[in-house]
Amino acid sequence: MPLPQVVIVGRPNVGKSSMLNMLARQRISIVEPTAGVTRDRISTIIEYKGRWFDLIDTGGMDFKTSSELAADVARQIEYALREAAVIIFAVDVMDGRTPLDEEIAKRLRKVQAPILVAANKSDNDKFALGANDFYSLGFTPIIAVSAKHSRGRYELLDAILDRLPPETGEAPAEVAMKIAVVGKRNAGKSTFINALAGSERVIVSEIPGTTRDAVDIRFEKDGLTYVAIDTAGLRKRKSIANDIEFYSLTRAMESIRRADVVLFLLDAPSEVSQVDKRLGSAIEKEMKPVVLVVSKFDQAMGKATSEDYVEYLGKALPGLSYAPITCVTAKDAKNVLITVDLARNLFKQTSTRVSTASLNRVIESAIRTYHPPSPGAVLPKIYYGTQVATCPPTIVLFVNNPDLFHEDYRRFVERRLRTELPFPEVPLRLILRAHVEDDEKKPPRRKQRGRRS
Repeated sequence: MPLPQVVIVGRPNVGKSSMLNMLARQRISIVEPTAGVTRDRISTIIEYKGRWFDLIDTGGMDFKTSSELAADVARQIEYALREAAVIIFAVDVMDGRTPLDEEIAKRLRKVQAPILVAANKSDNDKFALGANDFYSLGFTPIIAVSAKHSRGRYELLDAILDRLPPETGEAPAEVAMKIAVVGKRNAGKSTFINALAGSERVIVSEIPGTTRDAVDIRFEKDGLTYVAIDTAGLRKRKSIANDIEFYSLTRAMESIRRADVVLFLLDAPSEVSQVDKRLGSAIEKEMKPVVLVVSKFDQAMGKATSEDYVEYLGKALPGLSYAPITCVTAKDAKNVLITVDLARNLFKQTSTRVSTASLNRVIESAIRTYHPPSPGAVLPKIYYGTQVATCPPTIVLFVNNPDLFHEDYRRFVERRLRTELPFPEVPLRLILRAHVEDDEKKPPRRKQRGRRS
């Protein structure tokens, strides 16, 4: 059974995103003193006094804006209101009651869910008196809060709990896998996410940079719960225009780090760009399993085939040559769920642990095929290997001297391990460590003195 949804609404720039961050006690939504920063529905799961609910931040309600994305933002708010179990109507005590607040109140009177008013920016007792100005909106209770100073947090949470539907023992389902969906601007990430969710969960627009926050979307497949993270599209660093874009870039990088598997979307109608290559290097550096997703495949360059892309991407992104490739048309949901199955397989590979005996059989075979060349008088020697971690599979080779092994030989061993062990399509971490043989570790024997007669 899905968790009850608590939705924060209000006019632009009253502190809705700050309120979500305050209640969650972590920075989830981007906070910026600029109207219209939040566009999609940003959500996080909250636990308070044993009850669980999904807390959702929405874009600012403005019925007169001429913004290019205004209709999309309004549609996302409508979706959230229809699904809400409780609504938090955020207002600003510093501005007082405004005509737009009254318009929003009029709209909310048509909603069935209980509504409570959170009078934000009540930073002290004097400012909190301004909350009384909002009783004329017709909703109670009115709770004076300060998202900036976490003032009124518990009062607001208690009020939410009092209005949640009867408890049914709900708790968030265990997440089987977190998937970060990344790519450059306008690569089709939001369309892909909506295909996964089976609904218009995030705004899809031809306007580059529509997605700003990292948006977590839960979806189910084959009885398992997954989290897909839609991220802001990346572009060249010198083209980053403001703080909002900087935070979006930072969130995208954080999403890669916290994901189990990355889906790297590449725009089929375009050539691999410098931004794509930089993003590929970031994924490689984080050692995350990755699926190269050729997006908008129905618009492929010169009607290229999937085999053409395997060859092309192998040359364009050599650092990810081990990664599997899938071609999708997200607007038709073609190959989208197959891509999730592929990601699940990668997660299984990166979580695999092999026995020391199996590992050393592969190492011995590799040495027989190609013995490490000697850079000098001392012959490089591998004693044995062992796997010490997963995610990524981490293998330590104990050798006589790590400095004797060239990078080319390390790559040869990595390829051999990937080919013959059950993680052929995920990054491996190979560590060379000096090892002293047992005979060398023993302390020198002390000379025995003859006994006196």
